[in-house]
Amino acid sequence: MELKRQIESIWERRDEIGPQSIDEAVVVREAVGLLDRGEARVAELDAGGEVVVHQWLKQAVLLLFKVTTVEVTELGPFEYADRLPLKRGYQAAGVRAVPGASARWGSFIGRGAVLMPSYVNIGAYVGPGTMVDTWATVGSCAQIGSRVHLSGGVGIGGVLEPPQAAPVVVGDDALIGSRCMITQGARVGEGAVLGEGCILNPGIPVIDAQTGEELSRGVVPPWSVGVGASRSRTYAGGTFGLPCVLIVRRLEVGRRHSSAQLEQVLREHGVGF
Repeated sequence: MELKRQIESIWERRDEIGPQSIDEAVVVREAVGLLDRGEARVAELDAGGEVVVHQWLKQAVLLLFKVTTVEVTELGPFEYADRLPLKRGYQAAGVRAVPGASARWGSFIGRGAVLMPSYVNIGAYVGPGTMVDTWATVGSCAQIGSRVHLSGGVGIGGVLEPPQAAPVVVGDDALIGSRCMITQGARVGEGAVLGEGCILNPGIPVIDAQTGEELSRGVVPPWSVGVGASRSRTYAGGTFGLPCVLIVRRLEVGRRHSSAQLEQVLREHGVGF
């Protein structure tokens, strides 16, 4: 609580803060270090399943950019110029990171996670046993659960400002198909499966295929299978198809299905993962 109070106090004086603010930088780095080690999270779900955002930790991330300067880092043949270092110590943390993978300091990668050539931004949380597949990106402060599979090219959007804005949250055991785009604080429930190419944000309707009922905007229910679809909407210039996510199957709660079973379900609707 004292660290929280200190960050909030520095935030109130943020226009006066810069690389010369040595004492403030120590406090800010201590707060971001909690995120880096997984000892704190920018956001989490409460007992009622609602997203709780810890604004002071997002403030700490934003302040970190103010108290640092751009530095050049050389890794093999590559050169980077950034205000933040990359994460290190993957082997000790039990994380497999193949060449081409990068995660910024201030993000957390859980034990048993695998990073293919991919990118994880500051403030993000990637749970144990999760696969971040080739060219997938996990944006700033996004919260990814345990044993999740982010397939190739998935884009998980990030959010830093405003500090109270909720990040994307993906529940444990979810499978996100190739080239899905999940942004602006959208949520994917525990055990849910999204077929390739889905677009999900708080403005996208999520519809039950059996009833036609709109279940939510930007929230995929737990243990369900969703595919990208469109629904008609008429404008002055004509009738057009706007994107939605169609829930085509409900899964048994708590049972992890094999990739072959899920692939068969998705193929029935002309998609894969």
